[in-house]
Amino acid sequence: MGKTALILIDMINTYDHKDVELLLPSARETVPVIAGLLERARRADVPVVYVNDNFGQWRSHHGELLNAALSGPHADLVEPLRPDDDSLFVMKARHSIFFETPLGYLLHQEGIDRLVLCGQVTEQCVLYSALDAHIRHLNVIVPSDAVAHIHADLADAALQMMERNMGARVCDSSELWAEDGT
Repeated sequence: MGKTALILIDMINTYDHKDVELLLPSARETVPVIAGLLERARRADVPVVYVNDNFGQWRSHHGELLNAALSGPHADLVEPLRPDDDSLFVMKARHSIFFETPLGYLLHQEGIDRLVLCGQVTEQCVLYSALDAHIRHLNVIVPSDAVAHIHADLADAALQMMERNMGARVCDSSELWAEDGT
Protein backbone atom coordinates (compact mmCIF):
# COMPACT_ATOMS: atom_id res chain seq x y z
CA MET A 1 0.00 0.00 0.00
CA GLY A 2 1.20 3.49 -0.85
CA LYS A 3 0.69 6.82 0.80
CA THR A 4 -2.36 8.57 2.14
CA ALA A 5 -3.36 12.15 1.35
CA LEU A 6 -5.88 14.38 3.06
CA ILE A 7 -8.10 15.97 0.41
CA LEU A 8 -10.05 19.14 1.30
CA ILE A 9 -12.91 19.63 -1.14
CA ASP A 10 -14.28 23.14 -1.75
CA MET A 11 -13.40 24.55 1.66
CA ILE A 12 -11.85 27.76 0.32
CA ASN A 13 -15.24 29.29 -0.23
CA THR A 14 -16.92 32.69 -0.28
CA TYR A 15 -20.25 31.05 0.59
CA ASP A 16 -21.96 33.24 -1.95
CA HIS A 17 -24.08 30.67 -3.75
CA LYS A 18 -27.43 28.94 -3.91
CA ASP A 19 -28.37 26.82 -0.87
CA VAL A 20 -25.78 28.56 1.33
CA GLU A 21 -28.25 29.03 4.17
CA LEU A 22 -28.83 25.26 4.20
CA LEU A 23 -25.08 24.54 4.04
CA LEU A 24 -23.82 26.98 6.69
CA PRO A 25 -25.03 25.13 9.83
CA SER A 26 -23.33 21.92 8.71
CA ALA A 27 -20.19 23.77 7.58
CA ARG A 28 -19.94 25.46 10.99
CA GLU A 29 -19.95 22.03 12.67
CA THR A 30 -17.51 20.55 10.17
CA VAL A 31 -14.81 23.24 9.98
CA PRO A 32 -13.35 22.58 13.48
CA VAL A 33 -13.25 18.85 12.72
CA ILE A 34 -11.43 19.44 9.43
CA ALA A 35 -9.05 21.85 11.18
CA GLY A 36 -8.22 19.06 13.63
CA LEU A 37 -7.63 16.63 10.77
CA LEU A 38 -5.36 19.18 9.08
CA GLU A 39 -3.30 19.57 12.23
CA ARG A 40 -2.96 15.81 12.74
CA ALA A 41 -2.18 15.17 9.06
CA ARG A 42 0.52 17.84 9.05
CA ARG A 43 2.09 16.43 12.24
CA ALA A 44 2.12 12.97 10.63
CA ASP A 45 3.62 14.32 7.36
CA VAL A 46 0.52 13.31 5.42
CA PRO A 47 0.25 15.31 2.18
CA VAL A 48 -2.62 17.80 2.14
CA VAL A 49 -4.30 18.61 -1.16
CA TYR A 50 -6.92 21.31 -1.52
CA VAL A 51 -9.19 20.70 -4.48
CA ASN A 52 -11.42 23.67 -4.93
CA ASP A 53 -14.10 24.92 -7.24
CA ASN A 54 -12.96 27.89 -9.27
CA PHE A 55 -16.47 29.42 -9.06
CA GLY A 56 -16.31 30.30 -12.76
CA GLN A 57 -13.22 32.47 -12.33
CA TRP A 58 -11.10 30.95 -15.07
CA ARG A 59 -8.18 33.25 -14.43
CA SER A 60 -8.22 32.56 -10.72
CA HIS A 61 -5.11 31.54 -8.91
CA HIS A 62 -5.76 29.79 -5.61
CA GLY A 63 -4.32 32.82 -3.81
CA GLU A 64 -6.98 35.03 -5.38
CA LEU A 65 -9.63 32.58 -4.30
CA LEU A 66 -8.24 32.46 -0.76
CA ASN A 67 -8.12 36.26 -0.53
CA ALA A 68 -11.73 36.58 -1.73
CA ALA A 69 -12.90 33.98 0.78
CA LEU A 70 -10.97 35.58 3.65
CA SER A 71 -12.45 39.00 2.88
CA GLY A 72 -16.02 37.67 2.72
CA PRO A 73 -18.69 37.48 5.39
CA HIS A 74 -17.83 33.87 6.28
CA ALA A 75 -14.05 34.21 6.63
CA ASP A 76 -14.35 32.47 10.00
CA LEU A 77 -15.05 29.24 8.09
CA VAL A 78 -11.98 29.66 5.88
CA GLU A 79 -9.30 30.99 8.24
CA PRO A 80 -8.89 27.77 10.30
CA LEU A 81 -8.37 25.83 7.06
CA ARG A 82 -5.88 28.15 5.42
CA PRO A 83 -3.36 26.28 3.24
CA ASP A 84 0.23 26.29 4.47
CA ASP A 85 3.35 26.43 2.30
CA ASP A 86 3.47 22.62 1.99
CA SER A 87 -0.14 22.25 0.87
CA LEU A 88 -0.90 21.31 -2.70
CA PHE A 89 -3.75 23.01 -4.58
CA VAL A 90 -5.82 21.89 -7.56
CA MET A 91 -8.59 23.95 -9.14
CA LYS A 92 -11.72 22.24 -10.47
CA ALA A 93 -14.69 23.47 -12.45
CA ARG A 94 -17.20 20.71 -11.81
CA HIS A 95 -18.29 18.44 -8.96
CA SER A 96 -15.63 15.73 -9.05
CA ILE A 97 -12.10 16.47 -7.89
CA PHE A 98 -10.90 14.41 -10.86
CA PHE A 99 -12.99 15.80 -13.73
CA GLU A 100 -10.54 17.50 -16.11
CA THR A 101 -8.05 18.27 -13.33
CA PRO A 102 -4.41 17.16 -12.94
CA LEU A 103 -5.21 15.46 -9.62
CA GLY A 104 -4.81 11.90 -10.92
CA TYR A 105 -1.36 12.74 -12.25
CA LEU A 106 -0.38 14.48 -9.01
CA LEU A 107 -1.47 11.47 -6.92
CA HIS A 108 0.46 9.09 -9.17
CA GLN A 109 3.60 11.26 -9.03
CA GLU A 110 3.42 11.37 -5.23
CA GLY A 111 2.73 7.62 -4.86
CA ILE A 112 -0.62 8.29 -3.20
CA ASP A 113 -3.25 5.57 -3.41
CA ARG A 114 -5.40 6.29 -0.36
CA LEU A 115 -7.53 9.43 -0.07
CA VAL A 116 -9.17 10.86 3.01
CA LEU A 117 -11.97 12.97 1.58
CA CYS A 118 -13.37 15.82 3.65
CA GLY A 119 -15.12 19.06 2.83
CA GLN A 120 -18.35 19.99 1.18
CA VAL A 121 -20.91 19.03 -0.07
CA THR A 122 -21.34 15.39 1.02
CA GLU A 123 -24.21 14.61 -1.33
CA GLN A 124 -22.58 16.33 -4.29
CA CYS A 125 -18.85 16.93 -4.69
CA VAL A 126 -17.73 14.45 -2.02
CA LEU A 127 -19.95 11.70 -3.43
CA TYR A 128 -18.90 12.24 -7.05
CA SER A 129 -15.24 12.46 -6.03
CA ALA A 130 -15.48 9.21 -4.07
CA LEU A 131 -16.99 7.48 -7.10
CA ASP A 132 -14.26 8.81 -9.40
CA ALA A 133 -11.59 7.73 -6.91
CA HIS A 134 -13.16 4.28 -6.71
CA ILE A 135 -13.16 3.78 -10.49
CA ARG A 136 -9.48 4.77 -10.45
CA HIS A 137 -8.79 1.97 -7.95
CA LEU A 138 -7.90 4.37 -5.15
CA ASN A 139 -8.78 3.58 -1.56
CA VAL A 140 -11.21 6.08 -0.07
CA ILE A 141 -11.81 7.05 3.54
CA VAL A 142 -14.58 9.49 4.43
CA PRO A 143 -14.70 10.79 7.99
CA SER A 144 -18.43 11.38 8.34
CA ASP A 145 -17.95 14.21 10.83
CA ALA A 146 -15.64 16.05 8.41
CA VAL A 147 -18.06 16.46 5.51
CA ALA A 148 -20.72 19.18 5.36
CA HIS A 149 -24.09 18.80 3.73
CA ILE A 150 -27.00 20.77 2.38
CA HIS A 151 -29.58 18.05 2.94
CA ALA A 152 -28.93 15.68 5.86
CA ASP A 153 -31.04 12.84 4.43
CA LEU A 154 -29.19 12.93 1.10
CA ALA A 155 -25.85 13.14 2.91
CA ASP A 156 -26.69 10.03 4.93
CA ALA A 157 -27.67 8.22 1.73
CA ALA A 158 -24.47 9.41 0.02
CA LEU A 159 -22.31 8.09 2.88
CA GLN A 160 -24.10 4.73 2.67
CA MET A 161 -23.54 4.63 -1.10
CA MET A 162 -19.85 5.43 -0.69
CA GLU A 163 -19.47 2.64 1.85
CA ARG A 164 -21.60 -0.04 0.17
CA ASN A 165 -21.14 0.67 -3.52
CA MET A 166 -17.64 2.09 -3.60
CA GLY A 167 -15.96 0.24 -0.76
CA ALA A 168 -15.14 3.48 1.04
CA ARG A 169 -14.31 3.34 4.70
CA VAL A 170 -16.72 5.69 6.45
CA CYS A 171 -15.52 6.48 9.96
CA ASP A 172 -15.17 9.17 12.59
CA SER A 173 -12.29 11.62 12.17
CA SER A 174 -10.93 10.60 15.57
CA GLU A 175 -9.93 7.26 14.02
CA LEU A 176 -7.41 8.93 11.68
CA TRP A 177 -3.80 9.74 12.52
CA ALA A 178 -4.15 8.80 16.15
CA GLU A 179 -1.25 9.44 18.49
CA ASP A 180 -0.09 5.85 17.96
CA GLY A 181 0.53 6.61 14.27
CA THR A 182 -2.46 4.85 12.69
